[in-house]
Amino acid sequence: MDKHLKETLVSGETVYDGKFLQVRKDIVCLPDGKHTAREYFRHPGAVVVLPLFEDGTVLLERQFRYPPNQVFIEFPAGKLEVDEDPLLCAKRELREETGYSASQWQFVCTIHNAIAYSDEHLELYLARGLQLGESQLDDGEFLDVFTLPFAELMEWIRLGKVTDVKTMIGAFWLDKIMRGEWKPAGSV
Repeated sequence: MDKHLKETLVSGETVYDGKFLQVRKDIVCLPDGKHTAREYFRHPGAVVVLPLFEDGTVLLERQFRYPPNQVFIEFPAGKLEVDEDPLLCAKRELREETGYSASQWQFVCTIHNAIAYSDEHLELYLARGLQLGESQLDDGEFLDVFTLPFAELMEWIRLGKVTDVKTMIGAFWLDKIMRGEWKPAGSV
């Protein structure tokens, strides 16, 4: 169906192979037969947890992110390990970063957050039935965990206080779910 749009790999090389990311430079054949270079990041993917309390508050984190050199407000999230089940990763990340566990999980959607220069994808999960335990942050991980009424999160997005794309998309999904306008893809 989309064959007239497809680019095909001619040759490629790994330019950088790090612990977290891999940088590739590929030569591709365009639909018109010409060749061009594509430089991009390979990323194993990640999960985003949308922790929702019964009273409509959400669980968020404040975390410093080095590339933009600032603290961001985010939903809990984390990188998938090789061949890791995304739901198990979501459960692990929620517990490690916040100390919370959830009794109800629903897959919400998959997003591709940087399609022009990365193959990264994020799997979003709604977590309900939250119960507090003890966090187990990774070595070198520092963050603050807090709760916020959902309406206030939406206002923070409107005001530009929350700019993290995964958190914004998650909040927009939560808004539709809480209004009964959209249903997540499925319960797990």
